[in-house]
Amino acid sequence: MKTIITGGAGFIGCNAAARELSKGREVVVMDNLSRPGASDNLMWLRTKGLKHFEKIDLRDAERTMAAFERNKDADSVLHLAGQVAVTTSVAKPRFDFEGNALATLNVLEAMRATDMSGPLLFSSTNKVYGGMEDVGIEMQNGRWAYRDLPQGMSEERGLDFHSPYGCSKGAADQYVRDYQRIYGIKTVVFRQSCIYGYRQWGMEDQGWIAWFMIATMLGQGITVYGDGCQVRDVLFIEDLLDAYDAARERIDVAQGNIYNVGGGPSNILSLRDLLAFIEKRAGAPIPHKKADWRPGDQRCYVSDIRKAQAELGWTPRISAEQGMGLLYDWIQNNYSLFETLRWAA
Repeated sequence: MKTIITGGAGFIGCNAAARELSKGREVVVMDNLSRPGASDNLMWLRTKGLKHFEKIDLRDAERTMAAFERNKDADSVLHLAGQVAVTTSVAKPRFDFEGNALATLNVLEAMRATDMSGPLLFSSTNKVYGGMEDVGIEMQNGRWAYRDLPQGMSEERGLDFHSPYGCSKGAADQYVRDYQRIYGIKTVVFRQSCIYGYRQWGMEDQGWIAWFMIATMLGQGITVYGDGCQVRDVLFIEDLLDAYDAARERIDVAQGNIYNVGGGPSNILSLRDLLAFIEKRAGAPIPHKKADWRPGDQRCYVSDIRKAQAELGWTPRISAEQGMGLLYDWIQNNYSLFETLRWAA
């Protein structure tokens, strides 16, 4: 039993790899090690028993094809690699397109050429729904909330790409879905909300829960964009991996499907909520700057997770309060990992 994990030295990827290794599966990590913390994650995975690593840039179709040819006996692929930041996509749209849409097409073509049937699970994003300006929102208890969607945003919402990142991930999202319809590869798309947890080297433009905690401990500046009342449903990494497992266990039902995956309406968090939590744990006010909204920023996004619950038999187990505590403790206990890294303040 073998699993290929693209982006396997990233935040989600290394946690997924560790879980696969704990099951006794052979794991092949494919990563270009370009993200801060990736090399540390790879070294950590080696202590967990990882033996197979391919340093590869998935934008290179020829090298991607060769890597999949070498590992065509894999019976599962987690495609988690990609360009992850909206701000980067605005500054470098071609780089963003190649890292998401083109790289995903290269992975799919490599699977098709080597007769790999999957399953392939793809890490997509809620950003494919765009700014959702037509959806009514209102202020409720100091947070933005949907006026008429108490269960959150469902998969029936039409696509409306906003920002180059939304476009590139949305294109990849649709390619993954279509390769099931046209070529019979067993693919599943997860449109993920805010995922957080262990071994997340948060940055200002991605991984905001971890970023706020790490920056506070390092004494770096924090900027709150917008009014701080924007809301996301948050999902701890272990719960996301449970969803991945459930999809593969029920692949006959899951293949060709798209699932909105997040903490759902029971696990929502605003920037102000997060700051209050950190201040309570740190025992001191957290100084921060304020700035205007950025392109593609959503005042509210909450996943309707009922489809995943019904079809996959999955539901989040770790509350937002529990998860933040687990992450804060992990960062505090592994402070030395972050001292040598540099983030934009």
